[in-house]
Amino acid sequence: MIHHSHCPVCGQASIQALFSAKDYTVSGKHFPIWTCHSCSALFTQDGPDEQESGAYYQSENYISHSDTRKGIVNRLYHLVRGITLNGKYRVVQKETRKSQGHILDLGCGTGAFLHTMSKKGWDATGLEPDAQARKKATALYQLNVQEPAGLYQLPKGSFDAITLWHVLEHVHDLHKYLDTMRDLLRDEGRIFVAVPNHTSTDAAMYQSYWAAYDVPRHLYHFSPACMKALMLRHGLQVRRILPMWFDAYYVSLLSEQYKGSGAFKRLLKGAWNGLLSNLVALGNTEKCSSLIYVIEKKRA
Repeated sequence: MIHHSHCPVCGQASIQALFSAKDYTVSGKHFPIWTCHSCSALFTQDGPDEQESGAYYQSENYISHSDTRKGIVNRLYHLVRGITLNGKYRVVQKETRKSQGHILDLGCGTGAFLHTMSKKGWDATGLEPDAQARKKATALYQLNVQEPAGLYQLPKGSFDAITLWHVLEHVHDLHKYLDTMRDLLRDEGRIFVAVPNHTSTDAAMYQSYWAAYDVPRHLYHFSPACMKALMLRHGLQVRRILPMWFDAYYVSLLSEQYKGSGAFKRLLKGAWNGLLSNLVALGNTEKCSSLIYVIEKKRA
């Protein structure tokens, strides 16, 4: 168990208990979520350490590892995945200004995005901690996905793009990870970090039921302000912030499920709240349910 006396994102001591959230995926346990008054990050308190955390991913309902299609929410996820995978490819191509190059996908799960980039001609390297997900990546796409320890053996300055699609919030050694990514990135390369946004409208709607808290797997809960400050601390800077429109619907549907809503109400209310959240974000991208941070090395 990890108990923080200082904010794990910025290191300041101005932290305070906020509320408790339930693990609906595996354990059914409640975990405290604390806030930092210095950087606006939230973080999961008294969560598992790195050795204990594997047990909290062992569920067929954990879609990024199991690729499950069970349940209406997961079936809807698969319906839109093809659109989102191509959207991610276009974002990488546009922001790197490259149609081909070297890409590192950290926490690649069962390999769907890695497979997409390989088909587009990119030299793609993937790392994934979950052994079952690595096996599925091989079975589904014939990918040779490495274990996370391989990150520290990769040559410096070797990647045009590094992607973390809903991964950074899971990383125990956050600051070492960011320093390593900076070193692996080529001078004109880009890092793409997608994370939930706890300052979004749907987060405010659902509060402790908000599915994107996903305790205790999510160790940190980022805001745009704390993400910008975190990157500067590691010699990086946020170049652009992009919305992930589908996430508001997925998270709202799952949040309704956690609240115990019936199937019809879950679909109706989840879709409506997802739409409301996105309408707010049309006027302010930084209120979107999930955000992609396009990051570059800090210029002198």
